[in-house]
Amino acid sequence: MKSLKKKRRIQVVLMTFVALVLATVMIGYAMRGGINYFRSPSEVMAEPPQPGEVFRIGGLVEDGSLKRGEGTRVAFRVTDGGASVPVTYDGVLPDLFEEGQGMVGLGSFDGDTFRATEILAKHDEEYMPKEVVDALKEQGVYKETAPGS
Repeated sequence: MKSLKKKRRIQVVLMTFVALVLATVMIGYAMRGGINYFRSPSEVMAEPPQPGEVFRIGGLVEDGSLKRGEGTRVAFRVTDGGASVPVTYDGVLPDLFEEGQGMVGLGSFDGDTFRATEILAKHDEEYMPKEVVDALKEQGVYKETAPGS
């Protein structure tokens, strides 16, 4: 009788373990397309991503690079001080998007140009996405703003 209880207990533990592994694999499989990595322009130029790979790029909109095309098409360059990547976007830009300001774009790199499907810009006078600040600090070009300025 004790042997039967022991076998049942082992079976329950094994089935629980298998269910846990299966659930973990299923969650990982479901999330595989939802993870977008952040890269700075220097990282993109040093190690270009795979064609069609969706990722986020961030930095400062390079001064003098913003060119508006027909309709909602725009082209500009994003820089982190070490490298500069051309970006194209077809859509309405955020109200606070302008040259010299921080931005993050979601899209893919075709070897020459980053094709953005979404553009995010800073939302107040001092905000810049954490990833952009970290990348700019790493390049040594980040200028800290004084509180209240």
